[in-house]
Amino acid sequence: MEQFRQIGEVLGSLKALMVFRDNIQINPRQCCLLLDVFSFAYDSIAEEMRQNLKFEEKNEKWRILEQPLREIYRIFKEGEGYIKQCLETKDWWAKAITLYQNSYCVEFYIHNLLSCIPVVIESIEIAGEFSGLDQDEIQKKRLVYSNKYQKEWKDPRLFQWKFAKQYLISQELCNRYNTVWKEDRWVLLNKILEKKMSGSTKQERQLTDILLKNLEGSEPVNGKLLPCSILVRSKDYSVRRRLGSGSQYKEILWLGESLALRHFFGDIEPLFPEISSLLSLSHPNILQFFCGFTDEEKKECFLVMELMTRDLCSCIRETCGPRKRIPFSLPIAVDLMLQISRGMEYLHSKEIYHGNLNPSNILVKPRNITSEGYLHAKVSGFGLSSIKNFTPKNSSNQNETLSFIWYAPEILEEKEQTGSEKNSKYTEKADVYSFGMVCFQLLTGKVPFEDSHLQGDNMSRNILAGERPLFPFYSPKYVTNLTKRCWHTDPNQRPSFSSICRILRYVKRFLIMNPDYNREPEPPMPVIDYGDMETKLLRKFPSWDTAESSMVAQIPFQMFVYRVVEKEKARTTQKETSESGSDKASFRTPKGRSRPPQLQCTRSLRTGSESQLMMISPRPRRTSSGHASDSEIS
Repeated sequence: MEQFRQIGEVLGSLKALMVFRDNIQINPRQCCLLLDVFSFAYDSIAEEMRQNLKFEEKNEKWRILEQPLREIYRIFKEGEGYIKQCLETKDWWAKAITLYQNSYCVEFYIHNLLSCIPVVIESIEIAGEFSGLDQDEIQKKRLVYSNKYQKEWKDPRLFQWKFAKQYLISQELCNRYNTVWKEDRWVLLNKILEKKMSGSTKQERQLTDILLKNLEGSEPVNGKLLPCSILVRSKDYSVRRRLGSGSQYKEILWLGESLALRHFFGDIEPLFPEISSLLSLSHPNILQFFCGFTDEEKKECFLVMELMTRDLCSCIRETCGPRKRIPFSLPIAVDLMLQISRGMEYLHSKEIYHGNLNPSNILVKPRNITSEGYLHAKVSGFGLSSIKNFTPKNSSNQNETLSFIWYAPEILEEKEQTGSEKNSKYTEKADVYSFGMVCFQLLTGKVPFEDSHLQGDNMSRNILAGERPLFPFYSPKYVTNLTKRCWHTDPNQRPSFSSICRILRYVKRFLIMNPDYNREPEPPMPVIDYGDMETKLLRKFPSWDTAESSMVAQIPFQMFVYRVVEKEKARTTQKETSESGSDKASFRTPKGRSRPPQLQCTRSLRTGSESQLMMISPRPRRTSSGHASDSEIS
């Protein structure tokens, strides 16, 4: 109950802030949508609790709600921070340039809410199964809940018709999810035109040109970027420090904002189309490019970007130590994996393939809401293929020294055949392989193959032969199996990033519903492999591998279908276990004694509810080299 009260406090704070909604000059409609969705979510949860739970049992039977409600509270607090940011009264031009592409409202806060609301509703239903003392009433409620998760509801139209209000996907809300970002850009465009018509200073006219070009989606003026004098001759522009070991990236202060600057030299004109494409991209989990400038005479280019705290490689290295070998708790690691996969899903939807995905190209910063250690992750290092392989002469980054450990086998083979580090044909599945290696370091704190006695060409040959890093024995299979699928030797066996996102959302659900995930000696395990479940569902819903499936309004239905399939598997497993037990009990030895049952490969655990039916699988075998092979997951 305390968690629900805290959620109500945050909602009250949001309503108080939105009294001044007319003062929101950047993204006002997204702020209004966020408040509305949070209000609907609170009302939906309150209605479920009112119908299914008894207040006097809050200390005994509501414990399963604690972790799901904590997650909702964290999401509400993050949304509150976003609205406060939009309400800040700092320099209007700075806010316009840094927020005009911002799509956090739907793609971050509402995405997280729609991923969590099914978990909260299910936890209320589970608590409701045991609410009250009347056994007849309890049995009837269990029947109602079990009928909800039937295969007949695995139809998106039926699901929306039946559960739209409960899961925040009414047609009205879905329309707003799809259009609110464009509406705010239109509002901002009109405000900029008003400022242009009303007269302004020279700097304001220059900033107007920047925003109009980006908002209208036009090509650079006369096929060129704006002159760099707009930036470097600005009175409030200064360079604070260099970022990293090279000279290409700097931290700058401009318009009162701390930003990052990428400064490089070369023939800039051929890069104009790529730069224009970078400026049009917008997603919470990719590095945001705000504007670009050039100096034709000196052949140099300036790209202004958002500033992050550090890269994931440095974060892991600084976090790990003699007393802490694992950099992140499992929920935080899975959350980071989901953020990275969402960023890559977005890039692939734009037909942009990274080609160099590794922890040094994933930037992070604290979420600044609680002390739980959650980070905001963004993929960087994509685009500008002709200069992406630039490496500072004094770089000592381990990811640069052993860059081949992140490459897919087919890329390594191509590089060996051509003898060139450039012009490789990167693909979606090559990025998925690299993601698998990133996940290994996230989960273990170790650089892939750092324990191997082989180096250089020998290690490269072993990777081509199928050798992969070895997970510690305590690593949970529901995340290691996904990682092994990602680094499979056969690219066709690797999942897409859309599939990876769905699997990781459901892994997050499992961790929320099982806060004792690291219980010893037998931690809870899912009853079904989520990768197998995703493969099965893709055959039934081929549209899940299209861009439409990544829309946030699809998330509740996708998680619901996962739950239906999982419950079907749980019932089948329970039935088989029951029948197997009956058969063994009836088998007698000649002396009339029961024969000891054979050791089972799996053991099932049932603790009061079908939703908590878990399975512990046998440990995989290892290759003679001590590393896992692809055959372990086939």
